[in-house]
Amino acid sequence: MMSAAKLVETKDLGIHFGGLQAVQGVNFSLNQGELRCLIGPNGAGKTTFFRLLTGVHKPSVGSVTINGTPIKGLQTHQIANLGVGIKTQIPSLFDNLTVRENLWLSARKRNAHAEADRIADEALETIKLAHAAKTEVAKLAHGQRQWVELGVVIAGHPKLILLDEPAAGMTGHERERTAELIRDINRTCAMIVVEHDMEFIKMIAKTVTVFNRGEVLMEDAVDKVLSDQRVKDVYLGKQTGGVTL
Repeated sequence: MMSAAKLVETKDLGIHFGGLQAVQGVNFSLNQGELRCLIGPNGAGKTTFFRLLTGVHKPSVGSVTINGTPIKGLQTHQIANLGVGIKTQIPSLFDNLTVRENLWLSARKRNAHAEADRIADEALETIKLAHAAKTEVAKLAHGQRQWVELGVVIAGHPKLILLDEPAAGMTGHERERTAELIRDINRTCAMIVVEHDMEFIKMIAKTVTVFNRGEVLMEDAVDKVLSDQRVKDVYLGKQTGGVTL
């Protein structure tokens, strides 16, 4: 049985594509309300791990349990209904609709009209874009679009949010604003964040899980992880997000 405090738990999780073992032997757990960052070089298995959590990929071995429910055999929409929201790098907004309309449509999927109004307004305040409520998304700057995408996810009232490189392509000010937003959302929702920008990770993370070659290399407090020689070796001393590990 999964501990009541555990929101996500994987046991000996693995998947292979032909002869390629993309993820192998991953034992991972996330507590209710926790924020965890996942790091690792390109091809380490982070995105595949995300896809296993959301049901996009089916594991070859092992298991995933979310909010007390084993997800084996569930479709992606059924897993989403367990309270899982995801923001990928692929845009999912309606450019010709306003900021508020995008948020309202997300809220309306599971709520009556009046309640969707309330949730959309609440999300606007959370992402601090009430002043741009009537602005078409196509007219927004890159960072603002990313915040609307986050707003669309939180308007679904998830228990867990998966974020794939939320700071990618942002200016310094936008990164700081995004870190603040993530910390704010994390007060009411657990989060798993894949990110390469080490300065950004330092802004938001307490615990970091390091993937390498489909396995968990280590898991510890952010300062210990970023100073660990094994992690430095994995990144071959390359600069990541402007910071040498």
